Order: sequence, then C-alpha cells, then structure tokens
Amino acid sequence: MNEKLKEPTPTIESTLMSDDAIKLLFAKLREPIEPRWRVQNSKGGKYATVVPYIDARAVQDRLDEVLSPENWQNTLEIESGTASLSIKINGEWICKSDVGTDSNVEKEKGKASDAFKRAAVLWGIGRNLYHIGTKSIQWNEEKKCPITQKGELLNTSTKLSLYMNGMNTSLGLLSQLWSENKELQADETFKDLVTKLKDYVK
Repeated sequence: MNEKLKEPTPTIESTLMSDDAIKLLFAKLREPIEPRWRVQNSKGGKYATVVPYIDARAVQDRLDEVLSPENWQNTLEIESGTASLSIKINGEWICKSDVGTDSNVEKEKGKASDAFKRAAVLWGIGRNLYHIGTKSIQWNEEKKCPITQKGELLNTSTKLSLYMNGMNTSLGLLSQLWSENKELQADETFKDLVTKLKDYVK
C-alpha cells in the first residue's frame, strides 16, 4: 500500500516570514517575564530594598520557546566581557551585543551571565523589569530577612519572590480597578474599600 507523504511542518528556517510575522515574533520576545527577587540592602534595620531580576536560564527558555534552539546563538568575548546574542530570521543572522558587569560570586561566570542578559534586553527580553523597579519592604533585623506586613518571615528567595510577585499583581489589579472607575473616585465608600483592599494584599 502506498502511503501519502506528510508535508513538513513550516519553520522559521524553511519558510520566509512576512513583516507582520516578524513583528509578532518580536512581540512574543518582549512579553513580560515573571521575575525573581533579592535583597539589595537593608535600611537601618527597619526596611530593605529589594530588586527584581531574571536568570540566564529564563532568557534561554524564552528564546527556545519563541524561536526554537537552532535559531539563536550567544557568543562571548572573554577579554572585553561582551556577549553577542544573534537571532536567525529569514536565513540571516542579526546580532545585538552588550557588556556585563563583574559579579561578587564566581566573577567571570557572573559577568558572562550579566552580559548575556543585557544583550537579551536589547531584544526586549526581560525589559519589563525596568518598569517594575526596586521596592521597599519591611525588614526583621534579628532574623536578617524581609517580612510581610503581617510579620511573616520571607527568609528564602522563593518566599520573597512569591510574595513580591503576588503583591505586584494584586496592586496592579487594584490600580486598574481605580483608574477604570473614575466616576466612583469621589465616592467615600468606594475609596475606603479600595484602601482596605490595598492594605489587605500587602
């Protein structure tokens, strides 16, 4: 019996992408990535500054997901610490480069990772972190870790990240609720409800 051969699945490599398809691809690269959080410094034992970040693996996962592994590559110039992130589109390699900064831990590896992430930002990957910015959070000086408004210890990176990302999402929804109901902003009951919800999610 003769079997009908299946048509190969189109890929970036086998088909030319239209301008609209390329714009959509770049838009997918720019989609927000949920960050992790770390303590930058503590302020007099009462508050700490925490900063969002993504690791190199999150960048690699985004590139694999959107482009597939064979359509991107990263190179590093050891002497200058410059990483070049190249993306293949319609058979042509397009490159963007940036320089990393030294790390306090595993100096060379940290610098290479930082350069890679900086080059990725030039493609829009992880750029949402710059819009989030640093945040201030209560600090337990005795335990040397951040705490929630209710006094719960955030003594691991995972706990801190879950708390900060959850708080940002909840506060973002409340801000949207407020901005989309301008006719209610003068209503004291509505204002009081939003204020109480804001305090609760913290």
